[in-house]
Amino acid sequence: MSSPLAGKVALVTGGSRGLGAATVRALAEAGAQVAFTYVASAERANALAEETNTVALQHDQADTSLAPGLIKEVVARLGGLDILVNNAAIGDGSGRTIDDPEADTEGLDRQHATNYLGPIALIRAASRVMRDGGRIINIGSGIGSRVGAPGFADYAATKAGLTGYTKGAARDLAPRGITVNLVQAGLMDTSFTPPDPKTLEVMLSNLAIQRVSDPAETATVITFLAGPGSGYITGAVLDVNGGYTA
Repeated sequence: MSSPLAGKVALVTGGSRGLGAATVRALAEAGAQVAFTYVASAERANALAEETNTVALQHDQADTSLAPGLIKEVVARLGGLDILVNNAAIGDGSGRTIDDPEADTEGLDRQHATNYLGPIALIRAASRVMRDGGRIINIGSGIGSRVGAPGFADYAATKAGLTGYTKGAARDLAPRGITVNLVQAGLMDTSFTPPDPKTLEVMLSNLAIQRVSDPAETATVITFLAGPGSGYITGAVLDVNGGYTA
């Protein structure tokens, strides 16, 4: 069995379910030592850690002051850091337009902290200890470049901002051989509550490939970007969203 990531250490945020869990499995199967974060469900996280022989770490990404400590713990437990996958994100207030008086501004602030400021804090902390030739993969969304419907302005802003930071970080870290890329994920089958049939029909109509994806399909792309064959790709935005942005 090929192990292209043997000897590499990876950290995946939001790794206990959905795309995060698929990425944990894919990186571990490729030979990497993997740590992943979760917020609330210790039982689910510990079950995944046992299944994949990985390390589960509780971490609230919205509190950016915790980022250096998380990176330090990963290095202490696994001996270094080569790969960072910024996957953790939340969607608060989706479907509410910006002029809605019932909008939860506190929740929206937490969304910005989790989806944008949190990954930036981790990139900064990780870049100071990451071994040369490392890989940083940020998980964005097609909504960051094509909103497509009302009610997603704040979520779109967090993902668009992460795209800009990806490109800047790619320039900063290129002299060390560290690549920084972003995967614009799309509609996929996760453990989150699925949309009602009518909403799902509208969402699928926006896709060129009109089906819900399996998280493993996107995890395969992430694993490629984490590996040795992606060394000449940096600052890139890869659309893995069924043609939503086509």
